[in-house]
Amino acid sequence: MKRIVVSRLPTRLGNFDIYGYQVQASGIEHVALVSGRLPLPEPVLVRIQSECLTGEVFGSLRCDCRAQLDLALHSINAAGGGVLVYLRGHEGRGIGLLNKLRAYALQDHGSNTVHANRELGLPVDARDYSAAAAILRDLGLRTLRLMTNNPDKVHAMQSAGLTVTERVPIVSRSTPENAEYLRTKEEEMGHLLGGAAPRGPRR
Repeated sequence: MKRIVVSRLPTRLGNFDIYGYQVQASGIEHVALVSGRLPLPEPVLVRIQSECLTGEVFGSLRCDCRAQLDLALHSINAAGGGVLVYLRGHEGRGIGLLNKLRAYALQDHGSNTVHANRELGLPVDARDYSAAAAILRDLGLRTLRLMTNNPDKVHAMQSAGLTVTERVPIVSRSTPENAEYLRTKEEEMGHLLGGAAPRGPRR
């Protein structure tokens, strides 16, 4: 992992410094948005966000990715300091954009997000968080308050030698379009949503 550039990034949710990184072996580029001056007082509020073109750029209502991104940036800015690591190459929980669209097509005919991946012969979640850990270490972070509903992210940071002192929930309001998606993440993937997804009929 190599830090390439640092610049200012004013956004509608606050002012950040944006750090650009490149994985030397693969050429994949990631960024970190930092609120506050380094070194930040620890434990640091941190969000690890996986790339989602459909949700974050096009505003898809099939997932909660854009809502989580906005909530994370607002929370970090409001806290007076923190870091959001944005991981490229994580589209569709690591299966890629076109495979995610193939999974969507299966969901249109009754599969849920987990079963659709399996029907395609793909892993339910293929993401690797080692790049996020490397970025956080480069920024001088060692102790985190991690904004996530996914226990796998907590375990990944701990396995990389970082200390997670608190898991901070990041739960957005469910909608008719993403309620089953959220329920599946909670019931089949172990995400800790606190019952955020309404209990509607299953498909």
